[in-house]
Amino acid sequence: MSKVFSFTGNDDFYHGGPIYPNPKEPCLFLSLGRQVDVYLPLQKRSRFSVPFDISGEWFEQKQKPKTSIESLPDECLFEILRRLPAGQDRSVCASVSKRWLMLLSSICKTEIHSYGSTGNENQEISDEGYLSRSLEGKKATDVRLAAIAVGTASRGGLGKLTIRGCNSDRGVTNVGLKAIAHGCPSLKVCSLWDVATVGDVGLIEIASGCHQLEKLDLCKCPNISDKTLIAVAKNCPNLAELSIESCPNIGNEGLQAIGKCPNLRSISIKNCSGVGDQGVAGLLSSASFALTKVKLESLTVSDLSLAVIGHYGVAVTDLVLSCLPNVSEKGFWVMGNGHGLQKLTSITINCCQGVTDVGLEAIGRGCPNVQNLKLRKSAFLSDKGLVSFARAAPSVESLQLQECHRITQIGLFGVFFNCGAKLKVLTLISCYGIKDLNMDLPAISPSESIWSLTIHDCPGFGNANLALLGKLCPRLQHVELSGLQGVTDAGFLPLLESSEAGLVKVNLNGCVNLSDRVVLSMVNSHGWTLEVLSLDGCKRVGDASLMAIAGSCPLLADLDVSRLCIGFRQERACLEKNGLFPCWIKYQALQRNQQPLCQQASGTSLHV
Repeated sequence: MSKVFSFTGNDDFYHGGPIYPNPKEPCLFLSLGRQVDVYLPLQKRSRFSVPFDISGEWFEQKQKPKTSIESLPDECLFEILRRLPAGQDRSVCASVSKRWLMLLSSICKTEIHSYGSTGNENQEISDEGYLSRSLEGKKATDVRLAAIAVGTASRGGLGKLTIRGCNSDRGVTNVGLKAIAHGCPSLKVCSLWDVATVGDVGLIEIASGCHQLEKLDLCKCPNISDKTLIAVAKNCPNLAELSIESCPNIGNEGLQAIGKCPNLRSISIKNCSGVGDQGVAGLLSSASFALTKVKLESLTVSDLSLAVIGHYGVAVTDLVLSCLPNVSEKGFWVMGNGHGLQKLTSITINCCQGVTDVGLEAIGRGCPNVQNLKLRKSAFLSDKGLVSFARAAPSVESLQLQECHRITQIGLFGVFFNCGAKLKVLTLISCYGIKDLNMDLPAISPSESIWSLTIHDCPGFGNANLALLGKLCPRLQHVELSGLQGVTDAGFLPLLESSEAGLVKVNLNGCVNLSDRVVLSMVNSHGWTLEVLSLDGCKRVGDASLMAIAGSCPLLADLDVSRLCIGFRQERACLEKNGLFPCWIKYQALQRNQQPLCQQASGTSLHV
């Protein structure tokens, strides 16, 4: 090629410079015609060699990503991660990416490669389940559960997990529970509330990986069935407490399996449509010597279930029966005559139409050691049944009656006559059958044991009944009279005069007919023992009472003066009184003084 164009090599090339030594010489200008009067010297481009691949492999090499560990498949990365030492190294690797986190959370403790003893072995915290975690609403996701499983492993171990609600977009699923099962074998308490995205697969993993599980609480989990309870009964021998609410797919088969848990102490079943007499019978008959607390609420069980409880509940100490529409008087009668509830100390019966005079008397005879009795919405229970129960079970220490409208003062004082020696707490709530009538009662010795009296929203309760209770209860310390418009100074003053122990807690909310006279008498007689005083809605209580409280109640810790007829100056004087110890004073809009009372306080409370 060089021979063709008459040059021999690189010496014939002029890189960017002039061809001639002096390009301005006139001999170099040639006559190019009339239209051309400029001469441009000849320029040549430099030649250089560039490797060029026509096939396009060079472009592919430029666009190819760099080699990274992320290109490894999950199986290889799993083998790498399981060889990491436990502790901070695993937590750091879990923060690299979501993929690494999920892989680490899927590694069981048995799959972690062991390198033998190390020098830092003594510094590691043993996995004893000291930590607790709670996820609610949008925070409840599988990613957070995976992070908990990896992060708590070397910090004491997860012992309690609570999940309430669920993220609608990325809620907790079986994947998250599987991570907990693999990474938290020390889990002892698991509580799932309103988690519809979790099924049997996740809880079966929990049962298989967390053999130390002691308490399981399931509420509004529609996708959980008997398979979960069967797995828990098989793999968790330490299970002591089980609570099931609104789980329609849990039925008799699961309860029968749970009954085989040797350490089961407490069972609570509420609003489970699949549970019937067969499940309750299988549960009670299998766990008869260990079960101490039983709660059945809103179930379709019949008299048969109560008969089984009365026969097999030999270890039951606390029994709650609520909203059992298919249980009749016969069921309570059979339960009481089963003579298996000899250790029963507390019984609560709520909204059961089968509670009649005959049924309650049978319970009293079959449960002679009952100390706490709570009855609510017992429409067919009268004074006769209450007195018969008190006569058969004289060990009653606490009695609560709510919305039992056929109970009158005859039944009330009949309880005092039979249980007055041991009765300590008496509570009456919305019992409209109690009237303020003057009646001749047999001689009843005062009860030295009663220290708490609570009467709420009983419109017929008045001065006569209150004065009589004051004579029968000279050792009262807690008095709560709420919403009793029929009580005046004439009824409350005898109670104050009869009290010998010194009142500690007094609640007079809504007693609109009590005046300063009552408060002044109470402060003078019991000011040195009074710690809690609530006068919400006592419209006739005014400035004099507040000033007396400030000067005579050094132990007062809680004072409620909402909706009183007091002024701002008196209230401020009360706060600044030297004799008043720091207390929590709560007040709302005062009737006499409606201007803003506290510019320095926030809300409706002031802490002094």
